[in-house]
Amino acid sequence: MPPLSSVQAVETLYADHHGWLRGWLRKRLGDATDAADLAHDTYVRVLATGRTPPREESRRHLARIANCLVVDLHRRRRIEAAYREAVGQLPAPLAPSEEDRAVAIEALVELDAILHGLSPRAREAFLLCKLDGLGYAEIARRLKVSLSSVEKYIATALRACYQALYDGRG
Repeated sequence: MPPLSSVQAVETLYADHHGWLRGWLRKRLGDATDAADLAHDTYVRVLATGRTPPREESRRHLARIANCLVVDLHRRRRIEAAYREAVGQLPAPLAPSEEDRAVAIEALVELDAILHGLSPRAREAFLLCKLDGLGYAEIARRLKVSLSSVEKYIATALRACYQALYDGRG
C-alpha cells in the first residue's frame, strides 16, 4: 500500500479516533462543548505540525496533545478569573472596556506561557525582580544562589520575553 499524503493521514486519524478523543475529553472536562472545542484544536495542532503518529501510537499522541490543551484551558480560566476579580475591585469609571479586558487577558496568558517555559529558578528570580522590585543581591540571598546565577536567570527570562515579542508570538 502506498504511503498516505499528510492530509489523508490526518483524515484517517480523525475518522478513526475523533469520537474516542471527544469522549476522553468530555470525561476529563465534564463539558461536551469544551470537549468538542479541544478535540478540534487537537487536530488543528496535528495539521500544523504536518506529522501524524504511527497507527499504533495514535491515541497516545492525540491524548498528549489534548492534555496540553486541557492544561492551557485551565490555566487560561484561572488567569481570567484572577483578572476579573482584580478588575471587579476597581471603581466603575476606572474599569477597562471589554476590548481592553480581552487584550489584557491575552497578554497575561502569553506572559504566563513564557514564564512556565522557564526553569523554576529563572521564573522566581524574574518575578522577584519585576514584581517585588528586589535587587539582584537580595534575590541571590533569597534563592541561596550566587549573584552571577541571578544575572543568568534574569537574562534568560528577558531573552524569552524578547523572543516572544519579536519572533511573532507577541
